[in-house]
Amino acid sequence: MSQGPRSGLAAVSSALLAMSRHLEVRDVLKTIVASARELLGAQYAALGVPDDHGGFAQFVVDGVSDAQWKAIGPLPRQHGILAAMLHEARPERLADVRKDPRFEGWPSAHPEMSDFLGLPIRDGDEVIGALFLANKNCPKSEGGCGFTEEDEELLSILAQHAAIALTNARLYERSRELTIAEERSRLAHELHDAVSQKLFSLRLTAQAAAALVDRDPARAKGELQQVAALAAEAADELRAAVVELRPAALDEDGLVATLRTQTQVLDRAHTARVTFAARSFRALPAAQEEAVLRVAQEALHNALRHSGAEHVDVTVDRHGCGAVLRVTDDGRGFDPQSVRRAGRHLGLVSMRDRASGVGGRLTVESAPGKGTTIEMEVPGG
Repeated sequence: MSQGPRSGLAAVSSALLAMSRHLEVRDVLKTIVASARELLGAQYAALGVPDDHGGFAQFVVDGVSDAQWKAIGPLPRQHGILAAMLHEARPERLADVRKDPRFEGWPSAHPEMSDFLGLPIRDGDEVIGALFLANKNCPKSEGGCGFTEEDEELLSILAQHAAIALTNARLYERSRELTIAEERSRLAHELHDAVSQKLFSLRLTAQAAAALVDRDPARAKGELQQVAALAAEAADELRAAVVELRPAALDEDGLVATLRTQTQVLDRAHTARVTFAARSFRALPAAQEEAVLRVAQEALHNALRHSGAEHVDVTVDRHGCGAVLRVTDDGRGFDPQSVRRAGRHLGLVSMRDRASGVGGRLTVESAPGKGTTIEMEVPGG
């Protein structure tokens, strides 16, 4: 704030905007910590989200290298100054945290910290986190604290908005979990219907073959060939459903690898040729990558189950700071306008909602007999 009210207000505004851009809880935590450290000119910053067992469900730091963080060891427990902020729900501003009677030491690899500013993050009466800074980058008098009352007030404002951002991110994740549960229920219902119909036909055809085997072997042979075809179709349905029900490994593998794996499995499971390519792709924020994946899955589902396509092509390309997904098939196509007016194809509504939910847009190009192209653009981070 030493640069003047205008620059200070701009810095606060930038920090708040940065927090509001993210929907994933982990991304929000990282942004809060980085914004607080930069805004108040501290060497270190951290934010802990408590669990119900005396520890932390999540703990994010800024100013500590990955190697140093790994060497520090397990996450801290709720004790000392951290416990005071969580349980007493009051700010703590100290000239030297090491001289406080509540200080209980830290691991050998832990960086040395002196002046300290911390406060709880509250959602109403509930303390949902503890945010703290250490080692203010400024000249300090002997035994004095670099953090000022103005810093404490500024961090308090940031913490209030952090509580809103964190609460919204949690609500988003819960909503997403419900959506995933609904999708899994839909897939399970489709699996039950599709496979049940195949197995029913399979049983009737096998019974017909058994009845014909003695008096009309030629017809029995034809029925048995139909049994084999129905069994293959049922296996295809099962394999496709397993792919869709299995959680995507976005966190471990990233969007490109996950899409490549899923298209390869679908290519093996269906008679249609399914191909995938990624060109100059760059990683996206987690929420956007998941939205792209879900739209790709829905578009593939439509193309493979309903369009009669012989070839489905999936591409992901870099587009400015973001990306564009295209799923193109050579199937029977449809009239998007008449579909929209009739209120059918709810999959298109779901895909549009997913795209707009992450700041993107979705377009549909199709015509009867001309195939379909689903295109989704996302802005990136």
